[in-house]
Parts: sequence; structure tokens; C-alpha cells
Amino acid sequence: MGQIRLLPETVANQVAAGEVVERPASVVKELVENSIDAGARKIDILIRRGGISLVRVIDDGCGMDRDDALLSLERHATSKIRSAADLQAVATLGFRGEALPSIASVSRFRLITREAHAIAGTEIIVNGGKLDIVRDGGEAPGTHVEVRSLFYNIPARRKFLRSENTESRNIEHQIQLQAIGHSQIAFSLLRDDRMLFQLPAAATLTDRIRDLYGAELLDRLVEVNGTPSRQIRIGGFIGQAGLSRQSRAQQIVFVNGRSIESSFISAAIREGYHTALMKGQYPVMFLFLELDPAAVDVNVHPSKREVRFRDPTGVRQAIVRCIQQTLEGGRAAWQEKFRAAAVAAADVSGKAAPDLRLRPEVSSFEELHRELPHFSPATSHRVTTGATVAGVGDPGIGSSSSSIGQVLRLPAPRVDSPSDALALQRSQRLAGQQEFQIIGVLSKLYVLMENADGLVLVDQHAAHERILFEELRRRMEEQGVPTQKLLLPQTFDVPPRDADWIERNLSILQRMGIGIESFGPGSFKIDSVPSFLDVSDPAQFMRKVIDDLKGAANSASAMRLGEEMIAKSVCRHAVKANDPLRYPEVEKLIRDLLDCDLPYCCPHGRPTMIQISLAELEKKFGRKV
Repeated sequence: MGQIRLLPETVANQVAAGEVVERPASVVKELVENSIDAGARKIDILIRRGGISLVRVIDDGCGMDRDDALLSLERHATSKIRSAADLQAVATLGFRGEALPSIASVSRFRLITREAHAIAGTEIIVNGGKLDIVRDGGEAPGTHVEVRSLFYNIPARRKFLRSENTESRNIEHQIQLQAIGHSQIAFSLLRDDRMLFQLPAAATLTDRIRDLYGAELLDRLVEVNGTPSRQIRIGGFIGQAGLSRQSRAQQIVFVNGRSIESSFISAAIREGYHTALMKGQYPVMFLFLELDPAAVDVNVHPSKREVRFRDPTGVRQAIVRCIQQTLEGGRAAWQEKFRAAAVAAADVSGKAAPDLRLRPEVSSFEELHRELPHFSPATSHRVTTGATVAGVGDPGIGSSSSSIGQVLRLPAPRVDSPSDALALQRSQRLAGQQEFQIIGVLSKLYVLMENADGLVLVDQHAAHERILFEELRRRMEEQGVPTQKLLLPQTFDVPPRDADWIERNLSILQRMGIGIESFGPGSFKIDSVPSFLDVSDPAQFMRKVIDDLKGAANSASAMRLGEEMIAKSVCRHAVKANDPLRYPEVEKLIRDLLDCDLPYCCPHGRPTMIQISLAELEKKFGRKV
């Protein structure tokens, strides 16, 4: 008897503070969210010593009267919800009523608030959870909160804080998140009396991203334009294929205006960028999800960083579809930078060159060499009829002859009939309309091109990989995956959950070229695998297949593994470095790349083309500062 006691209110608040207030950045997050919920249009933050010595947040929101100000310091006192039913559809950032009492219990706390129509405001001072002073205040309308000496009464917690610089960076990151999520609000951050940033209210998200991250990053973002769902709306900006970071620091996601961290959404984002992102890299994005508040559970953790969805599969599929459509939808604008008119290459006799089509089974252009006139990228020729080739690496450079800049004009095609004359005129007219010219090939790997913006470098191996990948994928979708029978069928056992998953997805596995059937409780037999894979251990291969596909969205699962297998296969068959290409082959390569659904990168996520602007070249040569 007498072993269980009710904790005093002060101790209970300190226990709650362990979940709500982890560090100074948590204090800033909670106070700024309260300001946003209060309808603030301007929020000023000041910190000293990384927020350990002082955090001050001033807003111009609705403010509170004295009764509400006192009640706000009681646990679970809130204006955001009224009943348990309200938890099913939370539409505000805060709702638990734990932040202010938790912060006040572990600091020297001062609150000054005033409503717009009130003559005087209210000032409340709390030290370590104990109410000291309540009096009239004369601040401007809104709310002014000061948090001093954080964790002064809990030394053990204070020892776990990082350096002042680290804590300051965490606070800065937190404010940037709120500024991105609420671009219509002005923010300022003052650190140790030094202004870190001062952001005016922005008319659009584009302006806010430019203010925070610069125009250079904004130029490499693509506005989300995927097909909206009836249940979820997705907006914002995502990075172009090839734009990535080594961490998720710039992978920013909001759900109904709330910044969240979710491994579930991160997996969906990764799947959306499938074959457009290098392994170990993370995309840059500012993604906004809007859905019915009743379909999201934000009451998962006191810090409110995690959420749960009523229909996680639908949310995941919507994110994947939206990212894929956005990346593919940006192809037209991307192509305009590099596309040349479809000029029919004419030989010196005036006859059109044969139509060239790259075949996936051709490991290089060797079979085409027998059909095409010889072209050496090192020669300094400029073809004046049809596409042009400007000379690089002229053999006369550095010799006694004055051949620098010399142009060798090939003989004009023979014109033996009116139809030949019309064909020549059409070829010359199209050549004048083209937007790039092929200069040559560097190190037998990088195709050099010139366009209106400057220099373009194309990785011939990566480009051919993308061409073959999309051709094989299209063939697999239309005709199915070619299979190869095993000499001896093999059986393998799996845990009950994996067995249930296989039973439900047998048709998907068979469509991917895997011959599998049930062979008893928890056992399966595999008798065929895709023909373009080298599978030494079918049982181990199937376990990897199960792990890979269980992590993919249902709508993407049917082709997900097939795409990975194709990506590995085409790497072996694509044109390699040091494979010499003749001019018609290079032209065909570029033309086929521009016709791909996702021409920006190879199936492994490496870029296929890099643009070096004229401005950048002029800086390199000191012509511009």
C-alpha cells in the first residue's frame, strides 16, 4: 500500500518536456508553430549561444487575453481541439497543449501577449515551472515569448546538448522549413546580434526558394505537374534527374502544411526517381501533400514529426506517379536545349544515307560501320550540306602551316535532276534551323556539341545505356520477358509472411520471366529465370526478388525488378569508352537519346548530358568576373 503516488504538476511537466523539448530547435519549432496558428504575418526570432542562453520569438498574431494566457501554461490546455472527435481531423500545426508548459518547466520563461483591440497586454514570468509574476504588459499586439537558460534546472539534459554552432544550425534549419512551408509569412533570424536572414512575405513558393537557396538551385528544379488524385493533391518542386545530394537534408516534405520526416514517403520518393538517381544519392525536392485531415493521423508522437495515413498505399502510388510524370513531362523543355532538326544525312553523291536504327542486341556500332562512310572525329571538317562538324584537334595546330581555324569545304552534292535539287535545298534549310552542331568526340567517350547556350558534353556510354534500356523495357511490356529454363528445377523455403506474399503475387513474378509455383506449405519451386540474367543461385535470387518487390508500390511492382535487371544487362551491351564512332553514328545516338522518355540520365542515374554555359566559359578564361 502507498507505493503509487501522483506526480506533482511541475515534475509531470518536466517528464513531458523530455518528449517535446529535445533541444533549442524544438523550442523554436513549437513557438513558431503557435505563431503560425495564431495567424501571424511576420515572425522574428532571436537566439543567443545556440538558443541555450536565449530564444525569443515575436509575432503579430491574434494575441491572448489574461485568462487565456494563464490557461495556456496548463498542461493539455489548447484552443485547437475541443473533443476526442477533433483528433480525427486536426487542421492546425499544434493541438496537444503540451509545448508551453513543458518549455516553461525547464527554463526561465517570459510571455507577453496582447490582443489587437486591448488597451494593455499581459506579462507572465515563470521560473522552472513555478509561476512568479503576472502583470500588465505594453508590447505591440501579438505574442512575445522569451526562453532563457534552457535546462538550467536539469543539468543532466543540458550535458546532452551539442556545441553552440550545431544547435544554431539546427535552429536555422527549422526556421527554413517553416519559411518554405509558409511562404506568405515574413521571417527573420538574428543570431548573437547578427542577422542570418530576413525573408519578406513571398507571393509564391518560387520566390521563397530563390530567397533561401538561390536562383542556381531554382533553375534546376521542375514544378510538379503530375495527374492529381481525388484523395490527394501534390504540388511543389522536385529536382531534375541527376540533381541529388548525399543526404536527405534538402528532401523537404509537407503534409497539410506540416513538415514531416517519414521513411514511408522517402521510399515512395526513391521509387518515383527509379533509374533517374544514382545509388546512395537523395533527390532535392520541396513536396507539398494536401489531403483530407481525417485521412492523416498526426497524433503519433509529441514532437508531431511523424504522421500515419489511412490509405498508405494510395498515398505512395500518388507520389510515385506524380514524380514519374513530372520527370517525363519536363522532357520537351529539356530537349529544346539540344534538339537538332531531323536532317537526312546526305553523302557526297547527293543520295540520302540509309536509315540507321540502333538494335538492343548490338553491343556497339560495329555492324553499322560496314554501311557508313568513314568519319574520324579528329579531322577538321565542316560539312556545309546537312549537319555540321566543326574542327577540333586540327593536325595543323602547332605546326609551321597556318591551318588554325581552317575550314575544309566538301564538294557539293551532284544535282542531276529537279528532285535532287529540291532535296538539297530542303537539307540545307533544315541544317540552318538546327540548334546544335556536333564538334567532335573527346577521348573516344564524350561527344562535344555546341548549342545557343554554350558547350554540351554527352557521355556516349550513358546515352546508349538509356536508349537500350527504354527499348528493352518497351519490348518487355509488350511481349513479356524472355525466359530460360533451368536444367534442374530448384525448391526453396520461405517464412510464412513471405510465402503469403508470393502466393498473392505469383502472376506478377511469372510476368517478369520467373517460373515459380507452390510446392507445399512454405515451399516453392522455380524452374525458369529471365534469359538475360546470370543466376547462379536461384533460391538466393528469389529471396532478393521478394525483398525488393515487397518494398515497392503495388502498381510498380510488376516492372520494378524487370527494370533493374534490364539496367544491369544494357550496361554490358552499350557502347563503351574508347569505342570509335563515326559521325552518322554519333548523330543517330543523339537523335535517339532525345526521343527517350527520360533522356536526362542513364538507368543508373548518371547524367547523359552536361551543359557548360558561355558565361561559365567566359569566367574560366577571365573574360568575366
